[in-house]
Amino acid sequence: MQTERDQLLLTVRNLARFHREHEKFYSESPFHDVIRLQRNSRALKALAERWSVVAPSGETSLSPFAGASDLNDDRATETLGILFMEGGGEPAEITNLKRDLSALGEANRAIGQWLASAMSAAWDMLEALLSYPELADLLAERHRIVSNDWQCASTAELIARNLDRAVAILGRVDFTPAALRADLTAHRVVPRYLFSASEMLDYAADLAAHSAVLTHENERRWRIFHERVDQMVGAADTPGGNEIRPEGR
Repeated sequence: MQTERDQLLLTVRNLARFHREHEKFYSESPFHDVIRLQRNSRALKALAERWSVVAPSGETSLSPFAGASDLNDDRATETLGILFMEGGGEPAEITNLKRDLSALGEANRAIGQWLASAMSAAWDMLEALLSYPELADLLAERHRIVSNDWQCASTAELIARNLDRAVAILGRVDFTPAALRADLTAHRVVPRYLFSASEMLDYAADLAAHSAVLTHENERRWRIFHERVDQMVGAADTPGGNEIRPEGR
């Protein structure tokens, strides 16, 4: 019959095994978001740079599908497919960009809230390990894992806030050709909005990269902690293994 001690060690071993594997994924996946956000940022900067200096076109076209020579930038078209057409409104790629950024922000918010709750529970549970002398030298390592993950939770929520605000900034821009040309002949406010939005995406990308680094730092800590708990469980399963027990029991 398993004792409370046995059950705790088995639970601790289970967490060390499966969450270590889980974090291997999260030490890599944020970099996919980093690349995605940086590409989006580059496209917005390309448009902002062009619209900061280009003169509005007075050309007319027989086709509503003709590209707007003054508004389009090859870098933005090549990177995200953004194409302004003479007879069109807001390019579909701009609409999709805002939608995708909103979805990514919401995903980060959900992850951050879940992870913060999980790490709060984990921190409380780890107090029980203080009574195991066999883990005395690894207590800081195991708590550091939780601390890093807690930082990742806060980082995810901060990413969400930056993405939400970038979308709100983009929402201040009328991306129809007529409105953009009116801005080109007036105060050129639109490029400034785009620079700000792109810089918020840059910061969100930096935060995502930092989150991946924090998670990757946990790998060695998970490995040595899991090995130690494995040894303790193995010792408890062998004759004479009862000498491995928490203090006071």
